[in-house]
Amino acid sequence: MDPLEQLGIIAGNRSLPLALAREARKAGVRRLIAVAFEGETDPALAGLVDEIEWIRVGQLSRMIRVFTSRGITRCVMVGQVAPKNLFQLRPDLRAMSLLLRIREKNAHTVFGAIADELKKDGVELIEATPWLKPLMPQGGFSLGPPISVEQKTDIQFGYRMAKEVSRLEIGQTVVVKDGVVLAVEAFEGTDRCLARAGELAGKGGGAIAVKVARERHDLRFDIPCVGARTLETCAVSGVSVFAFEAGMTLLLEPESVSRIARTSRISLFAIPPEAGDSRQCQKTAGAI
Repeated sequence: MDPLEQLGIIAGNRSLPLALAREARKAGVRRLIAVAFEGETDPALAGLVDEIEWIRVGQLSRMIRVFTSRGITRCVMVGQVAPKNLFQLRPDLRAMSLLLRIREKNAHTVFGAIADELKKDGVELIEATPWLKPLMPQGGFSLGPPISVEQKTDIQFGYRMAKEVSRLEIGQTVVVKDGVVLAVEAFEGTDRCLARAGELAGKGGGAIAVKVARERHDLRFDIPCVGARTLETCAVSGVSVFAFEAGMTLLLEPESVSRIARTSRISLFAIPPEAGDSRQCQKTAGAI
């Protein structure tokens, strides 16, 4: 079978692996082989792929063998693993050797090293974006209430802060209000960052969350995502705007996201690529 007609999926949690499987099928991928993680991956993925094998986080040798034993030469990595599980994993010998070689552990160093291990055995980790592009809103996309002039200013401020934080490999999301950084995403993930910021924003809420991709972002893994759970967390935490980088961020469960944005009066805004120029960001946001 032509390698382009079959694809391996390293499937983390939430809905992204399901979305990838559906989009890959639409694009003509005939055979999908998934590696799923116990306690992480949505069991519904089994109904969307040809084969699925469940493993524990840290079983690197077994994960690679799932693909090589079935003739899979290309795979994608989609979905996340809960941060707490990265400290509770029981790595096999190959994973232990990999971790010992990495001095600074972040998404790009760890997953980059996994990509290298896959390649040693003839499996190439590739970007999932060819199948996921339809799920990436472009500049000017918006949902929910119109953004005010004050909110536009905070979006620009938050964008600059988030870009710097991501450059330092800390996280991809910051939450601001009135020119003050309330919370910075780190190892805890986006949802807990939003919740912490909501507490600091006070009873009036009104915090602005901004999510970006890091410079030279490796889209083979760790693709920024916004989904229904993100919006639900914003609603509970009093975050009034969630802005994200256009063309680099996946919008999952669009119908649910649209409904939550409407009923909870949360504004979503896709920041255009020209956002580095604050005047262009003002111009684009003003067109909403």
